[in-house]
Amino acid sequence: MSRYRIRAVADLTGVSTATLRAWERRYGVPAPARTASAYRLYGDDDVALVAQMRDLVESGVAPAEAARALREQAAGTAEASGEADAYQAACDRIVDAALRFDVETMREELSRTLALGPAIAIFDRTLSPALVRIGDLWHKGQLTVAQEHLLSSLLLGRLSQLLELIQPVDSSRKVALACFEEEDHVIGLYGTGLHFAAWGYKSVLLGPRTPPDAVARVVSTLEVDVVALSVTCPPPAARARALVDAYADACRGVPWIVGGQGTTGIRRFVEARGGIVSDLTFPELRRAVDKAVRRERKSQPHESEAASSDEED
Repeated sequence: MSRYRIRAVADLTGVSTATLRAWERRYGVPAPARTASAYRLYGDDDVALVAQMRDLVESGVAPAEAARALREQAAGTAEASGEADAYQAACDRIVDAALRFDVETMREELSRTLALGPAIAIFDRTLSPALVRIGDLWHKGQLTVAQEHLLSSLLLGRLSQLLELIQPVDSSRKVALACFEEEDHVIGLYGTGLHFAAWGYKSVLLGPRTPPDAVARVVSTLEVDVVALSVTCPPPAARARALVDAYADACRGVPWIVGGQGTTGIRRFVEARGGIVSDLTFPELRRAVDKAVRRERKSQPHESEAASSDEED
């Protein structure tokens, strides 16, 4: 396979180097390999993808829509060709690179996931399973904590890019995403954000260790429609109820969700304060969220007219 530097690709396709960098950064199209010195190296398939992107944009298609169409086309081609599941194969390659502590291959494979298809499918079928497998291997002593931490760090970078790529442009709906105040695990939060983006919600990502007063500030100043909280490690029993009450108060009537492995011990406290415990499938969660949002809007008649158009899929 031929390899091209970015200036050569610009000459071949007529797309400027600045535009090539912007398409990669914003839309993940294409996802070239990198040299040890971090220079981009494009293959023949990358050049063909740039040409397709160029043609779509020149025909009047918005760059974000063109990139989405090309990713979906790539996923469909892999399925139609009878190849093994492209998402699973990518997951296998990522895990294999982690086992070999091959940092450059991990970066390259994670970059290439952007061309697999829709962002939710990339997370659900490639990135999340890869992290679960890495965690299992670490527990079995088959790889080190350094390898697990490295892949987690690289995954977070890719998930941040994915979440940014699919933010709805013309929606007024917002979801605040945060971890409990002693919680550091944020990858599941990104997955939730990807699903909310598909449902038309822009994300306000607060990240790890978010105390109730920070949630309250966001709810009051940014007028979010939903608050989604993540807890992997349950809070100490002695203060679990008080902490849940603090988050419920912070949400100030806005529908709120708590998900993660740590919900088992606090379910009764969350539900007693009107929260939703997210052990549901995502379609079930969407129905529960939509119902809660509609109920909240009906309780505020002066906002109902503006909200009605936002409730459409």
